[in-house]
Amino acid sequence: MEKYLINPNQKMSKICKDIYGNFSEHLGRCIYEGLFVGKDSEIPNVNGMRKDVVEALKDMGLPVLRWPGGCFADEYHWKDGIGPLENRKKMINTHWGGVTEDNSFGTHEFFELCEQLGCDPYITGNVGSGTVQEMSEWVEYMTFGGESPMANLRRQNGREEPWKLTYFAVGNENWGCGGCMDPVFYANTYRRYQTYVRNYSNDNRVYKVACGPNAEDYNWTEELMKNARWHMNGLALHYYTITHDWGHKGSATEFDEKEYYDCLAAAYKIDSIISRHLEIMNRYDPDKRVDLIVDEWGTWHDVEPGTNPGFLYQQNTMRDAIVAALSLNIFNKHSDRIRMCNIAQTINVLQSVALTDGADMVLTPTYYTFKMFKDHQENTLLGSYITSENIDTAKGKLPTLCESASIDENGVVYSTITNTSATEMKEVLCQLADTQVKSVKAEILTAKMDAFNTFDSKDAVKTAEFTDFEVTADGFKANIPACSVVKFVIER
Repeated sequence: MEKYLINPNQKMSKICKDIYGNFSEHLGRCIYEGLFVGKDSEIPNVNGMRKDVVEALKDMGLPVLRWPGGCFADEYHWKDGIGPLENRKKMINTHWGGVTEDNSFGTHEFFELCEQLGCDPYITGNVGSGTVQEMSEWVEYMTFGGESPMANLRRQNGREEPWKLTYFAVGNENWGCGGCMDPVFYANTYRRYQTYVRNYSNDNRVYKVACGPNAEDYNWTEELMKNARWHMNGLALHYYTITHDWGHKGSATEFDEKEYYDCLAAAYKIDSIISRHLEIMNRYDPDKRVDLIVDEWGTWHDVEPGTNPGFLYQQNTMRDAIVAALSLNIFNKHSDRIRMCNIAQTINVLQSVALTDGADMVLTPTYYTFKMFKDHQENTLLGSYITSENIDTAKGKLPTLCESASIDENGVVYSTITNTSATEMKEVLCQLADTQVKSVKAEILTAKMDAFNTFDSKDAVKTAEFTDFEVTADGFKANIPACSVVKFVIER
């Protein structure tokens, strides 16, 4: 039996709600058909936003949404996406499929979507192919309430009051698709561009995010922290879970047990990667003024057969749900330094939380993981530890059990436990220090490792009440099924 200890007396960092963010890019069918169908569509919508998708994301507790990219951001010119639809420029999306982008979803539409979702906006500016003036004017257009050329242009386009812009990233992946820069060049470029990301009122202090490292590029973090730390609020890390390698990532739905464990071990590696980047950040910023932002993460498999390879459309199995649970537990544990995370991507792309087909929509196993975990948002992380055997894989060691625990303002404790074993149930004895437990409720997501939802079978993988546990005086005993995610709600 594995021992699980939670200490309600050891209150640690606040788990920022934005750790549970999503990412939406002009890529494949994420924006068009996924989030946005236009006002004239027969698909039910409110001002062009799909009603079914918006309601699902609200139920999931989506706190923040990143847009317009991704690689698309560094070839996006925002003035092409404002004003009357018939006057908006058409362009070629050179990064993703070579399709025509008609710019019918632009700044006004994005803020409309965020308002419907009740989430914070996170916008990425164009450094790779854009100018300082273009970026500065976009911030002015969005946030300035006085008399100015850009504020008046916004009013001309139908928006009197400025929007509240929470987060703004100065470029994306500038080590790659955002300009192929080296870290010193980007650090200097960032310092220049961010100077003109102005705060036009004390009511809207824009949180500035610098492009951070690709996975294990620790030198990038070193140079950015050395040369630009005083000019940023957050540093963005990107890390994708690849089962094999970039040339052959592996099928999203057809995999054996070895591939299952290799994928999960690759996902779990983000814990050590985060720790190493934070060690560097701490040397330059011991007061922890600069946050770590993981604004692209998730599984990246081969596209579904027969689909456009530039659209990155992949199915989503129970394996992906376990990856999400592992990652979210890890992010919670690092919440003293992680402010925001954004899974890639919201709809129809990579590890999405929903898929659409015309007017139809299906929720993925990853969606249910996010919905289970949303109770952690804005809670306080508790000190906790679980004993666990390790599984040896080609990608490194993988613990069979991974957890995090938090407490809300009313003293209710929330615990999320993931059993990564594909075949073995795990017995767990949980004890809460100095605690008399009144009641425990639980919810579970479990299925075979390769199970997934389809438009013909939407409920193959979904959450259910979990009852295979016994309440004890100071906790509970539980049998955690193989390949599962379980949430416990503990009242004291």
